[in-house]
Amino acid sequence: MPKNFSSRLYSRSLTKHHKIAAAGVGVLGAAAIAMSAVPSSAEGKTTVTTEAAAPAKVAYSTEQIKDVKASITDQLASADLKAQQIAAQKKAEAAKKAAVAKAVAAKKAEAAQKAEAAKKAEAAKKAAVAKAVAARKAKEAASRAAKRPALKPHVVKSYPNNLDGWIRESLDILKKHHIPASYSGIHRNVIRESSGNPMAINNWDINAINGIPSKGLLQVIPPTFKAYHVPGTSWNIYDPVANITAACNYAADRYGSMDNVNSAY
Repeated sequence: MPKNFSSRLYSRSLTKHHKIAAAGVGVLGAAAIAMSAVPSSAEGKTTVTTEAAAPAKVAYSTEQIKDVKASITDQLASADLKAQQIAAQKKAEAAKKAAVAKAVAAKKAEAAQKAEAAKKAEAAKKAAVAKAVAARKAKEAASRAAKRPALKPHVVKSYPNNLDGWIRESLDILKKHHIPASYSGIHRNVIRESSGNPMAINNWDINAINGIPSKGLLQVIPPTFKAYHVPGTSWNIYDPVANITAACNYAADRYGSMDNVNSAY
């Protein structure tokens, strides 16, 4: 007997078989008693025998046990097959769910990649536009710079604070206003009129008598200084550059140039 068969199942099968056999024995005994009670036809009288009928042998068969074994085996096989089918179904469902989850994840990943690519493309587009705008502005600025004439750096010229510096600064101003004069003509007349003293004043000539004394390096009276003052110079008649420039403007108007003045003027 296989080990997986229960002794209880085997016991139940034998008990059922024994019950059938016992029933058969009972039937046979009753029949034997009935037959012994019937009168004998030869003697014409009733003969009662007290001898009990021999008990019939009970035949034991293993066919039913084999059938029970087969039935249990079939049941176990069916249950195992059903369990295998259920496990296979669960496995298939799990595989299906995994495939669906994988497909969903793949779609999400693809959507994320597309979004990232679109974001990068938009950023690249904006960068390209900004670069193009910057290049255009740079080109326009370069074009405007090319059209504009180059400005010469303004150099502030300095002059020494002495007679030489005063004459040279005055000559630059006179040149700007197209007033003729020369260094030698100015220097000669300054030495004769004031000996190079910018604070010189004449208090004894006719102009002084008239209340308008001559003043400064080139001894200019106040009305003449005011009338021939050159823009860009001081309005102080004692200022060396302003005095020289106004006197040269007056001499150019009356004598053609300070170079033509060799005496009081």
